[in-house]
Amino acid sequence: MARVARIERTGGPEVIGWADMELPPPGPGEVRMRNAAVGLNFIDTYHRSGLYPVPLPGGLGLEASGVVEAAGEGVTDFAPGDRVATFSPIGAYATERNLPAASLFKLPDSVDHETAAAVLLKGLTAEFMVERAAKVQRGWTALVHAAAGGVGQILVQWLKAVGAEVIGTVGSEAKIAAAKAAGADHVLLSRSEDIAARVREITQGEGVPVAFDGVGAATWAASLAATRRRGLIVSYGNASGPVEGVALGALNTHGSLFVTRPKLFDYYVTPEERAAGAARLFAMLDDGTIRPEIGQRFPLEQAAEAHRLLEAGETTGSTLLLP
Repeated sequence: MARVARIERTGGPEVIGWADMELPPPGPGEVRMRNAAVGLNFIDTYHRSGLYPVPLPGGLGLEASGVVEAAGEGVTDFAPGDRVATFSPIGAYATERNLPAASLFKLPDSVDHETAAAVLLKGLTAEFMVERAAKVQRGWTALVHAAAGGVGQILVQWLKAVGAEVIGTVGSEAKIAAAKAAGADHVLLSRSEDIAARVREITQGEGVPVAFDGVGAATWAASLAATRRRGLIVSYGNASGPVEGVALGALNTHGSLFVTRPKLFDYYVTPEERAAGAARLFAMLDDGTIRPEIGQRFPLEQAAEAHRLLEAGETTGSTLLLP
């Protein structure tokens, strides 16, 4: 029997329930994966709250690492005993589940289960945003909001690896050290400093060529005002709520800016894209360029409490749910 999270309706963390489910044998093209660690991501809260609609009733969670227990007909790339990780489909909050073999990544021996669950979705997100969406160049200065968070810390590390200077923002003084440890050259307090003014001061009035904004509504105005003429805002999250009512004229007013609202699944479509991105991430882990911080661990069935702390801004680094 598998223990799985189920939501019957959208809402706060309290809507997360649990059920026992008897799994059938994996079907054609499927494997059964026993989870060793599950990664918590902000997108999980969007699915739970209804911000990103999902079929109901349904499961939660995208990111997990574990071991293949059985393989269905036609599966040739994976066998029982293989160590794997995944960032889709929804349903990772479970002790085990059946899922398409095509959604798995085989883990190198050098990457343990907790690291994989802490970094896969977040690290691949950093990869596509830095290297393929923004195409950050050596010598650029980048603004990273929520630089002490799970994605934020990896973004900072990735940007430093490609030769960028990084200005990070954090929500409290307690998080300054985490952002600096990730490599941020400057760390600003988003709740007490004028972020755009400080960014302009640091960049001698020019602004940054790229801003990475996973916070959303609360930081959108600062991102607009901090980005230089013809610069790019990569708006990738809604931690403070979605950016709504965007007037295109604002991009003109702030210097003919570009903006993109990307998602991982549009950058990891083909097997070739998936293989190349994962290889890049695993290489960065192997040489120590990326060093994910696991800030919190919770038993799997305490997912609701983990959601509460994440949404309250009381976590740092990556959070794991352990079956």
